[in-house]
Amino acid sequence: MEASSFIRRLPKAELHLHLEGTVTAETLVELSQRHDGAPLDLAQARALYEYTDFTGFLMAFKAVSEHLHTAEDYEMITWRMLERLARQGVVHAEVFVSVGVVYYWRRCAFEPLFEGMERARARAEAELGISTYWIFDAVRHFGVEEAAPVFRKAAELRREFPSIIGIGIGGDERRMGAEPFRELYAEARDAGLRLTAHAGETTGPDNIWGALNIGAERLGHALSAIHDRELMELLAERQVPLEICVTSNLRTGCCARVEDHPLRLYFDAGLMVTLNSDDPALFHSDLVGEYDSAQRHFDFTDEHLRELAANSVEASFLPPERKVMLLRFIESLQ
Repeated sequence: MEASSFIRRLPKAELHLHLEGTVTAETLVELSQRHDGAPLDLAQARALYEYTDFTGFLMAFKAVSEHLHTAEDYEMITWRMLERLARQGVVHAEVFVSVGVVYYWRRCAFEPLFEGMERARARAEAELGISTYWIFDAVRHFGVEEAAPVFRKAAELRREFPSIIGIGIGGDERRMGAEPFRELYAEARDAGLRLTAHAGETTGPDNIWGALNIGAERLGHALSAIHDRELMELLAERQVPLEICVTSNLRTGCCARVEDHPLRLYFDAGLMVTLNSDDPALFHSDLVGEYDSAQRHFDFTDEHLRELAANSVEASFLPPERKVMLLRFIESLQ
C-alpha cells in the first residue's frame, strides 16, 4: 500500500539511523566494484541482507561496513542517505556512525573518512535543506577500552565540526550492559557531548535502568520497558525520549509479531515516543514506512502522527530556535 500524501509531506526528524545501515544492495555492488578483486553481483549483495535473528543482523551490518574504505565511499553513502531522507519529508537527522567498527576491525584513522561525510552533509544542507548531526557510536561488546577512543575522538573533532553532537553505544546488549561505560559517559558529558544509548532491545528492563543510570538522555528501542511498571512511570514522568524502531524489532526477531509491539501502549501511557527506521536498507523499510505502519497496524490518526513528528523535533538535539520553527511548520501542515 502507498503511504498517504500527508505522511510524505509531514516534516519529520529521524533520530535513530545508522549510516552504514542505509547502504542498499545496489550501492554495495558499486563499493565492491571499487575495491574487491572479485566484486559482488547484485544477487550476492542481496544475500548478505538476509538473516533470521539479531546475531545474523549484526553479521550483515559487519559485511556492509567492510566494504567502506575511503572518504569517497563515505561521501557517496551519506549523500544518498540524505537524498532519500529529504524525499520522505525529513528535515533533520541525527545519524549514528560506527566509529567503533572503523577502529576495532580496520584499525585505521577516522578523520579522512569523516571529511567525506562532512562534504555530503554540507551539500545536502545547502541543496536539500536537511540538517544533520552525527552521533559517534561505540560497539558495546568490543569493551570499554575500545569505546574510549571513539568518544574522545568525538570530543576532539567537535571543536572543529559542531555537526558532531553526541555519542552512543550500540552492539549486543546481551554481552555487555551500560554500567561499565559510566565513567566514559561522564567524560563525554563534561566535553559537551549529548548522550544516547541503545537499551532494552534484546534484553530486559534492567538494561534500560542501566542506561538511565549512566546519564543517557535518549534511549534507542526500549522495547522491554513495557515489562516494568515503575520504569514506565518514570519514563512518562521524565519524558525521556524513546527512539522506537518497529520494523527493526520485527526483522531482528526482538519482537515476534507486530501485534506484540508496545508502540501504541507507550504512546497511550504518555511516553515520549518517536518513530525511526534504524537500518532501513537492511530492514527493507524507511521512515515513511514506519509512519505508515503506525497508522495501519496501531490505528494512529493523522493527528497522532503529527504529534509523533513533533516529538521527533522536541527530542532532537537541535537548538531551541530551530525546534520552534520546525514545530510551527508541523502544526501548519494541512
